[in-house]
Amino acid sequence: MIRIDLHMHTTFSGDSRIRPKFLVDQLYTHPFVKGVAVTDHDTLDGYVQARRFAMAYEDILIIPGIEVSTRQGHVTVLGIQEKPAYLLPIEALIDFARERDGVIVIPHPYRRFDGIGNIAENIQADAIEIINPHTTTEENKMAETLAKARNLPSVAGSDAHEPREMWLAYTEVEAELNVDDVLSAIKKGKVKATSSKL
Repeated sequence: MIRIDLHMHTTFSGDSRIRPKFLVDQLYTHPFVKGVAVTDHDTLDGYVQARRFAMAYEDILIIPGIEVSTRQGHVTVLGIQEKPAYLLPIEALIDFARERDGVIVIPHPYRRFDGIGNIAENIQADAIEIINPHTTTEENKMAETLAKARNLPSVAGSDAHEPREMWLAYTEVEAELNVDDVLSAIKKGKVKATSSKL
């Protein structure tokens, strides 16, 4: 079992102060979180840099990801290394991700302004983010209810934009420390959403 923060932003998101090298250094020294999905807004550049810095270390995992702005709200795609077009309709993004074997995670579905809301009840997703420290307790509970109703795996991520926010939520994954195994485990529901927020 490994612990992975499945929702992390770097300076390439534009609204984050976490530099990719700092992220990798902190991941390496963290006592138990050993993987992170770099999910910058509408870019893979942060992932590319973080992966490069991570090559200096053993026993940590950087997962490619992107938090995509669709016309209906945000959707996270893990495991792809190609950026989709900006502000696609959500159905087109789903097709884009499926064609590339991406893992579709619905982050903070009921958060105001950037969640996809009730659309989450019908789109083809692989997992629902049920713990996000930047989302209200009620909104996280609604996400958990949705995951149970749809029989989808529940995951968590810190959604960190500041260093102090890193690792406040993460996902326990029954997998080896490699991208393919982790993505497969998410799809199979071999995951547990966890919060370390005090």
